[in-house]
Amino acid sequence: MISRRVVLGASLALPAVAQAQGNWPSRPVRIIVPFGLGGSADVAARFLAEPLQAAFGQPFVIENRPGAGAVIGTDLVAKSAPDGYTLLLMSNTHTANETLLPNRPYRLMQDLAPVAPINIAHHVLAIHPSLPAQTLPELIALLKANPGKYDYASSGPGTPYHVAGEVFLAMAGATATHVPFRGSNEARTAVISGQVPIMFDAIPTMREQIVGGRVRGLATTGPTRSPLMPELPAVAETLPGYEASIWLGLMAPAATPLPIRERLNAEVARIMQLPATREAQARAGAQPVVQSVSEFDAFLRQDIARQAEWIRMARMTPA
Repeated sequence: MISRRVVLGASLALPAVAQAQGNWPSRPVRIIVPFGLGGSADVAARFLAEPLQAAFGQPFVIENRPGAGAVIGTDLVAKSAPDGYTLLLMSNTHTANETLLPNRPYRLMQDLAPVAPINIAHHVLAIHPSLPAQTLPELIALLKANPGKYDYASSGPGTPYHVAGEVFLAMAGATATHVPFRGSNEARTAVISGQVPIMFDAIPTMREQIVGGRVRGLATTGPTRSPLMPELPAVAETLPGYEASIWLGLMAPAATPLPIRERLNAEVARIMQLPATREAQARAGAQPVVQSVSEFDAFLRQDIARQAEWIRMARMTPA
């Protein structure tokens, strides 16, 4: 009798679950950005919010919850109801944190579920003009001749800019001191002011500072030269095999129904493939990425392994 009641209860619940999924979204959806205002993740979230609202008929509200290397905002999403009304705007900071932050209160692939990738972009290596280096080889020589003397800024521990810096130093056989900030804006300001002389940063944002002479661009981090700054060499021209990027995506609490995640995935893919979107992304130095939910899941798992390998190579210390 007990087993029949359990089965009956489950069967009665199924239509309610299906109806809830079918009615989704019936209220505003939150996109939690675990990074500060003005960074790549924040810009991407705000870019997507309007077309997602138009597509689904409900507001997509951006909430910035930075702190602790993206852990604060990410943990908030991991502990949210898995009903499709809370999403995470994430990056390769998260796949790096799987190795760098062993004591974080969540596990990425256990407590969150993939939704969709968004884009990928490469960085530019910039220095304050007071630094006596005009080229990348000169910077490497300067760092080697003065081990530990110079600092480099990043938007925080485990962020793509931090990993880019540590892998660069490891491949160059040089040393510099990492100075983390709470976000890209703070780190960039420190470099422009000369407080910290070196930084890997987003190409479109730092390009304005380079053109204005406030910082000096030395190289970009793609496998080939960036179409946004073709006058700068790729780091790989000096350090063969070097490449560093920042990619963005969406995740949701782990038990969020697959049909909701697939609907979101399809809509994000449609938005990212629009000609106007591709043009805007190109101007921002980014390329749209389109994958299914399962393909994005596989990509995340591969990137966790790849980040772990880079972190070991650079001898980055887990927090």
